[in-house]
Amino acid sequence: METVTQYENRRHLKRWQKISLMLVAFLITAGVGLLIFVNGYIDRSIPQTNGSIKITGLKAPVNVTRDESGVPHIEASNSKDLFMAQGYIQAQERLFQMDMARRQASGTLSEVAGIKALDQDKYFRTLGLRRAAATSYNEYSDEAKQVMEWYADGVNAYIKQAKNNRALPIEFTLMGAAPEAWTPIDSLTIGKYMAFDLGGHWERQAFHYYLLQNYPQEKAYELFSSYPEEAPTIIKDDELDIDSSFKSAVFPHAFNGSNNWVVSGSKTKSGEPLLADDPHLGLATPSVWLQMKLDSPGYQVSGVIFAGIPGIILGHNKDIAWGVTNTGPDVQQLYLEKRNPDNKNEFLFEGRYEKARIFKETIEVKDEEPVEYEVVETRHGPVLSEFAESSGEDTVLSLRWTALDATTELEAILEINQASNWTEFENGLEKFLVPAQNFVFASKDGTIAYKANGKIPIYENGSDALMPLEGWKEENEWRGFIPFDELPTVINPDKGFIATANNKVVGEQYPYHISNNWAQPYRYMRIEEVLQTRSDFTKEDMKDLQMDQVNLQAREFVPLFLEYVGSKRWSEMETEAVNLLKDWDYVDEVGAPQPLVFHTWMNMIMEQLYSDIPESMDRLFKGKGQTTDELLRKANEGKETVWIEEQGGLQNLIQETLTQTVAALTKQYGEDLKKWAWGDYHKVSFEHPLSSVSFLERFFNSEDPIPVGGSQVTVMAASYEEESGLVNHGASWRFVLDGTDFTTASHIVGPGQTGHFRSPWYHDQRDDWVNGNYHDTSLNKPEGETLTLTP
Repeated sequence: METVTQYENRRHLKRWQKISLMLVAFLITAGVGLLIFVNGYIDRSIPQTNGSIKITGLKAPVNVTRDESGVPHIEASNSKDLFMAQGYIQAQERLFQMDMARRQASGTLSEVAGIKALDQDKYFRTLGLRRAAATSYNEYSDEAKQVMEWYADGVNAYIKQAKNNRALPIEFTLMGAAPEAWTPIDSLTIGKYMAFDLGGHWERQAFHYYLLQNYPQEKAYELFSSYPEEAPTIIKDDELDIDSSFKSAVFPHAFNGSNNWVVSGSKTKSGEPLLADDPHLGLATPSVWLQMKLDSPGYQVSGVIFAGIPGIILGHNKDIAWGVTNTGPDVQQLYLEKRNPDNKNEFLFEGRYEKARIFKETIEVKDEEPVEYEVVETRHGPVLSEFAESSGEDTVLSLRWTALDATTELEAILEINQASNWTEFENGLEKFLVPAQNFVFASKDGTIAYKANGKIPIYENGSDALMPLEGWKEENEWRGFIPFDELPTVINPDKGFIATANNKVVGEQYPYHISNNWAQPYRYMRIEEVLQTRSDFTKEDMKDLQMDQVNLQAREFVPLFLEYVGSKRWSEMETEAVNLLKDWDYVDEVGAPQPLVFHTWMNMIMEQLYSDIPESMDRLFKGKGQTTDELLRKANEGKETVWIEEQGGLQNLIQETLTQTVAALTKQYGEDLKKWAWGDYHKVSFEHPLSSVSFLERFFNSEDPIPVGGSQVTVMAASYEEESGLVNHGASWRFVLDGTDFTTASHIVGPGQTGHFRSPWYHDQRDDWVNGNYHDTSLNKPEGETLTLTP
């Protein structure tokens, strides 16, 4: 029989069970409610693609139709409404990206990212991209300034609505931030940042200086980007600590480049020109490019633009098409500056001390006190070594750079968008000053053309650009810039095509110095190899060439390496690796083991050769691959190369690194070499900047990385992080136009159009990017949902 105590215990247990069930039910209900609220909050910022939205300032309704790939086709009855709508739609799709881009370039990331971004902000404040943008604004025509204002009005209309509706992109909430009003200076600052991203060569000059500081001259000169005929000297009396001066500097990716080519009707099946372009930049989410079509009485143009900028920078209209690659000229020059020992803000020039310009900057830092920061500018430009607070007491390094001058690229973009022939297009290019670019062009009348365009300084001696120059001597000043009419230009060449891939663009007969630093030539060589073979090319052939994975570096070096393998007793695994390479067709195919062996071997060779160069200085060693190739060629020709001799000679270097390669790959991928695959290592993810926070990764990087072929030396460009194999640079946009119809072109924008992870166009082109599946975009109105923006 149940006792009173047992009864009470049972009654208390039931009560607690009931309370527990109620608590669980409450938590489930609250969780579901929270989930519904969060989902609803996130969904508020998905771009509206149909219906209508009122925007103050419009003159007339604007229709925005998104095609099946999410490309906005904007139709307006006047220019004001066109550019207001472009600003609004860009903000709809990419506001967070736009805000982060202007913050990075302006040096204001610390306001939202905290103390960890402070060094980066100091660096960009020192460079002064925003100061240069503000100076540039004054050089623009009233018409171009008006376009920038209209565009900013459109962006701000979206920002205001999103704030009022609590519909800002979720990234702002996660960072505890909100965007400020957009201005024309923001657009120009992002333009200056793209000039920064495509770089110059000051890092290599600093590296050369370091080499002469730390190695015998003969050994140092072997790593110079171009062997100097008149060997530069180093100033021994004023030592600079190059190793520590730039530890916190921000460097553009060394692989930033591109492919482009244009084929005349004499070599095509249709008898009309073909044009192809694929700029190589960072591969991330969202894409660096936003594809759009603009349509108004003054404009009918389609292509891509950087989010935050009006117009179309690359693409086509009904009469012409164009594309670019990076020329890579020597447009950055480091100067050694002698400081007045009695006044730290004065620097010597021709026997007299000149006052530097001082900019006092206040950097706001999230959850910290503001940081006061001082920027010093000499007659040449900002003092970079000052940024690291490790410069010498009497000598510092400043930077002269064309992008810090007043320039008018947006003016050029607006003009070339409206051009209808080569003459009009080239006239527009005269205003496109930085970064210097290789433009290829095709027009409806059959013309194909090329121009290495931009502001390129004149060096009396090309060796001058290899090293920092003495800033106190008049003789070291730039002697002006290559005249526009004398920039390298080709129109309708007899061979029937023009191609560039960041390769050397002029021969020794050209009267001006362009650069000491050129990309490895393999992409260009492969493009030329293919385009020389036939006279019946089609658009599909151009797409195939953009996706071409033939590795000409391997075709050159694998036979050389195998010669030096010798008769040494190799292990079974090493022997099998050698045999695999003997049977290779030199294609960096995703499922093949040979690319994995070859690229790992090349990386091992570089790691071995340069093992005593500190990591901080290795970051300045831009163009390392080109230098390594040249050392290997010289050693193979029997020429003395100190770096290779110190490894016991070429044969010893090759044999040791082969053993290291096979050991490393066996540890990672097992002992069955035939199961090794390039794609097991070489993968693309298109990472979102916030996906580094672990719990956000599954939202912003919705799928696993995809195995992908190609490499940094193939036409299908896919450069990767050596440690992880993750592809992070390559063809950020692929574009092909067939001159039989200038109203339509084929595109791939990896990974997709929009920045919102719930949008169907967020990652819909990831697989397309890997597999080469293009979508067509027309100047004609497409089918799709239409959003009407109304006054």
